[in-house]
Amino acid sequence: MNMLRKTMAAVAMSAVMLAPVMSTNVFAATAASEQQATANLVKQLGGIKSLTANFEQTTQVTSGGKAPQKKGLSAQHMNQTFKGVMKVARPGKFYWEIASPAKQTIITTGQTVWIYDPDLQQAVRQSLDDQVANTPALLLSGNTSQIMQAYRITQPNATKTYYTLYPKQKDGAFQSLTISFGAQNTPNLMVLQDSLGQTTTVKFNNVKVNSAIPASIFNFVPPKGTDIIDQ
Repeated sequence: MNMLRKTMAAVAMSAVMLAPVMSTNVFAATAASEQQATANLVKQLGGIKSLTANFEQTTQVTSGGKAPQKKGLSAQHMNQTFKGVMKVARPGKFYWEIASPAKQTIITTGQTVWIYDPDLQQAVRQSLDDQVANTPALLLSGNTSQIMQAYRITQPNATKTYYTLYPKQKDGAFQSLTISFGAQNTPNLMVLQDSLGQTTTVKFNNVKVNSAIPASIFNFVPPKGTDIIDQ
């Protein structure tokens, strides 16, 4: 799997989950206490049993950051928009398909993660261990008790439905994650900051909450001729 495809996979699982964009007045707003912010986010996520959405994902180098060399996106892929479809069924089932400009599918059944590259005829199989507790995938596919254990949750403006989360573990794939909810309790934006000075923005549209998703969506079977790599 080349560097671009590795990064797309990492962002999906580290970025597989989440309206207003925060205004310049956010620092003057009254923030919720950490306890109240946690309760508010858990309540919002608790109403989501399944979720489907289209997404657009872009990564940029933030001010003071360095263009990635061995990690992250290479310079020519910065500002490029990846488009695809996400499907989630709680607990523990996640489907993320990038359709353009390169194809890749990431599926977890709650026990195993598959990363499939059809152009390479290659599928990576990973066990879903405790590391997933420190990724945004947990937000939409995990349970609320795991969320409370994995993140320090803040709500910069107690009257607005957006939250900034900080992983309690220091070796995660990101340093902070802001997730925003729009009308009808639907997530419509997430922004991830990583240790390389990169900002990944994922915008969701055509969001549908609690619609039926066939169980077969999450049961990945590698096509004949696919090389399987266990990690």
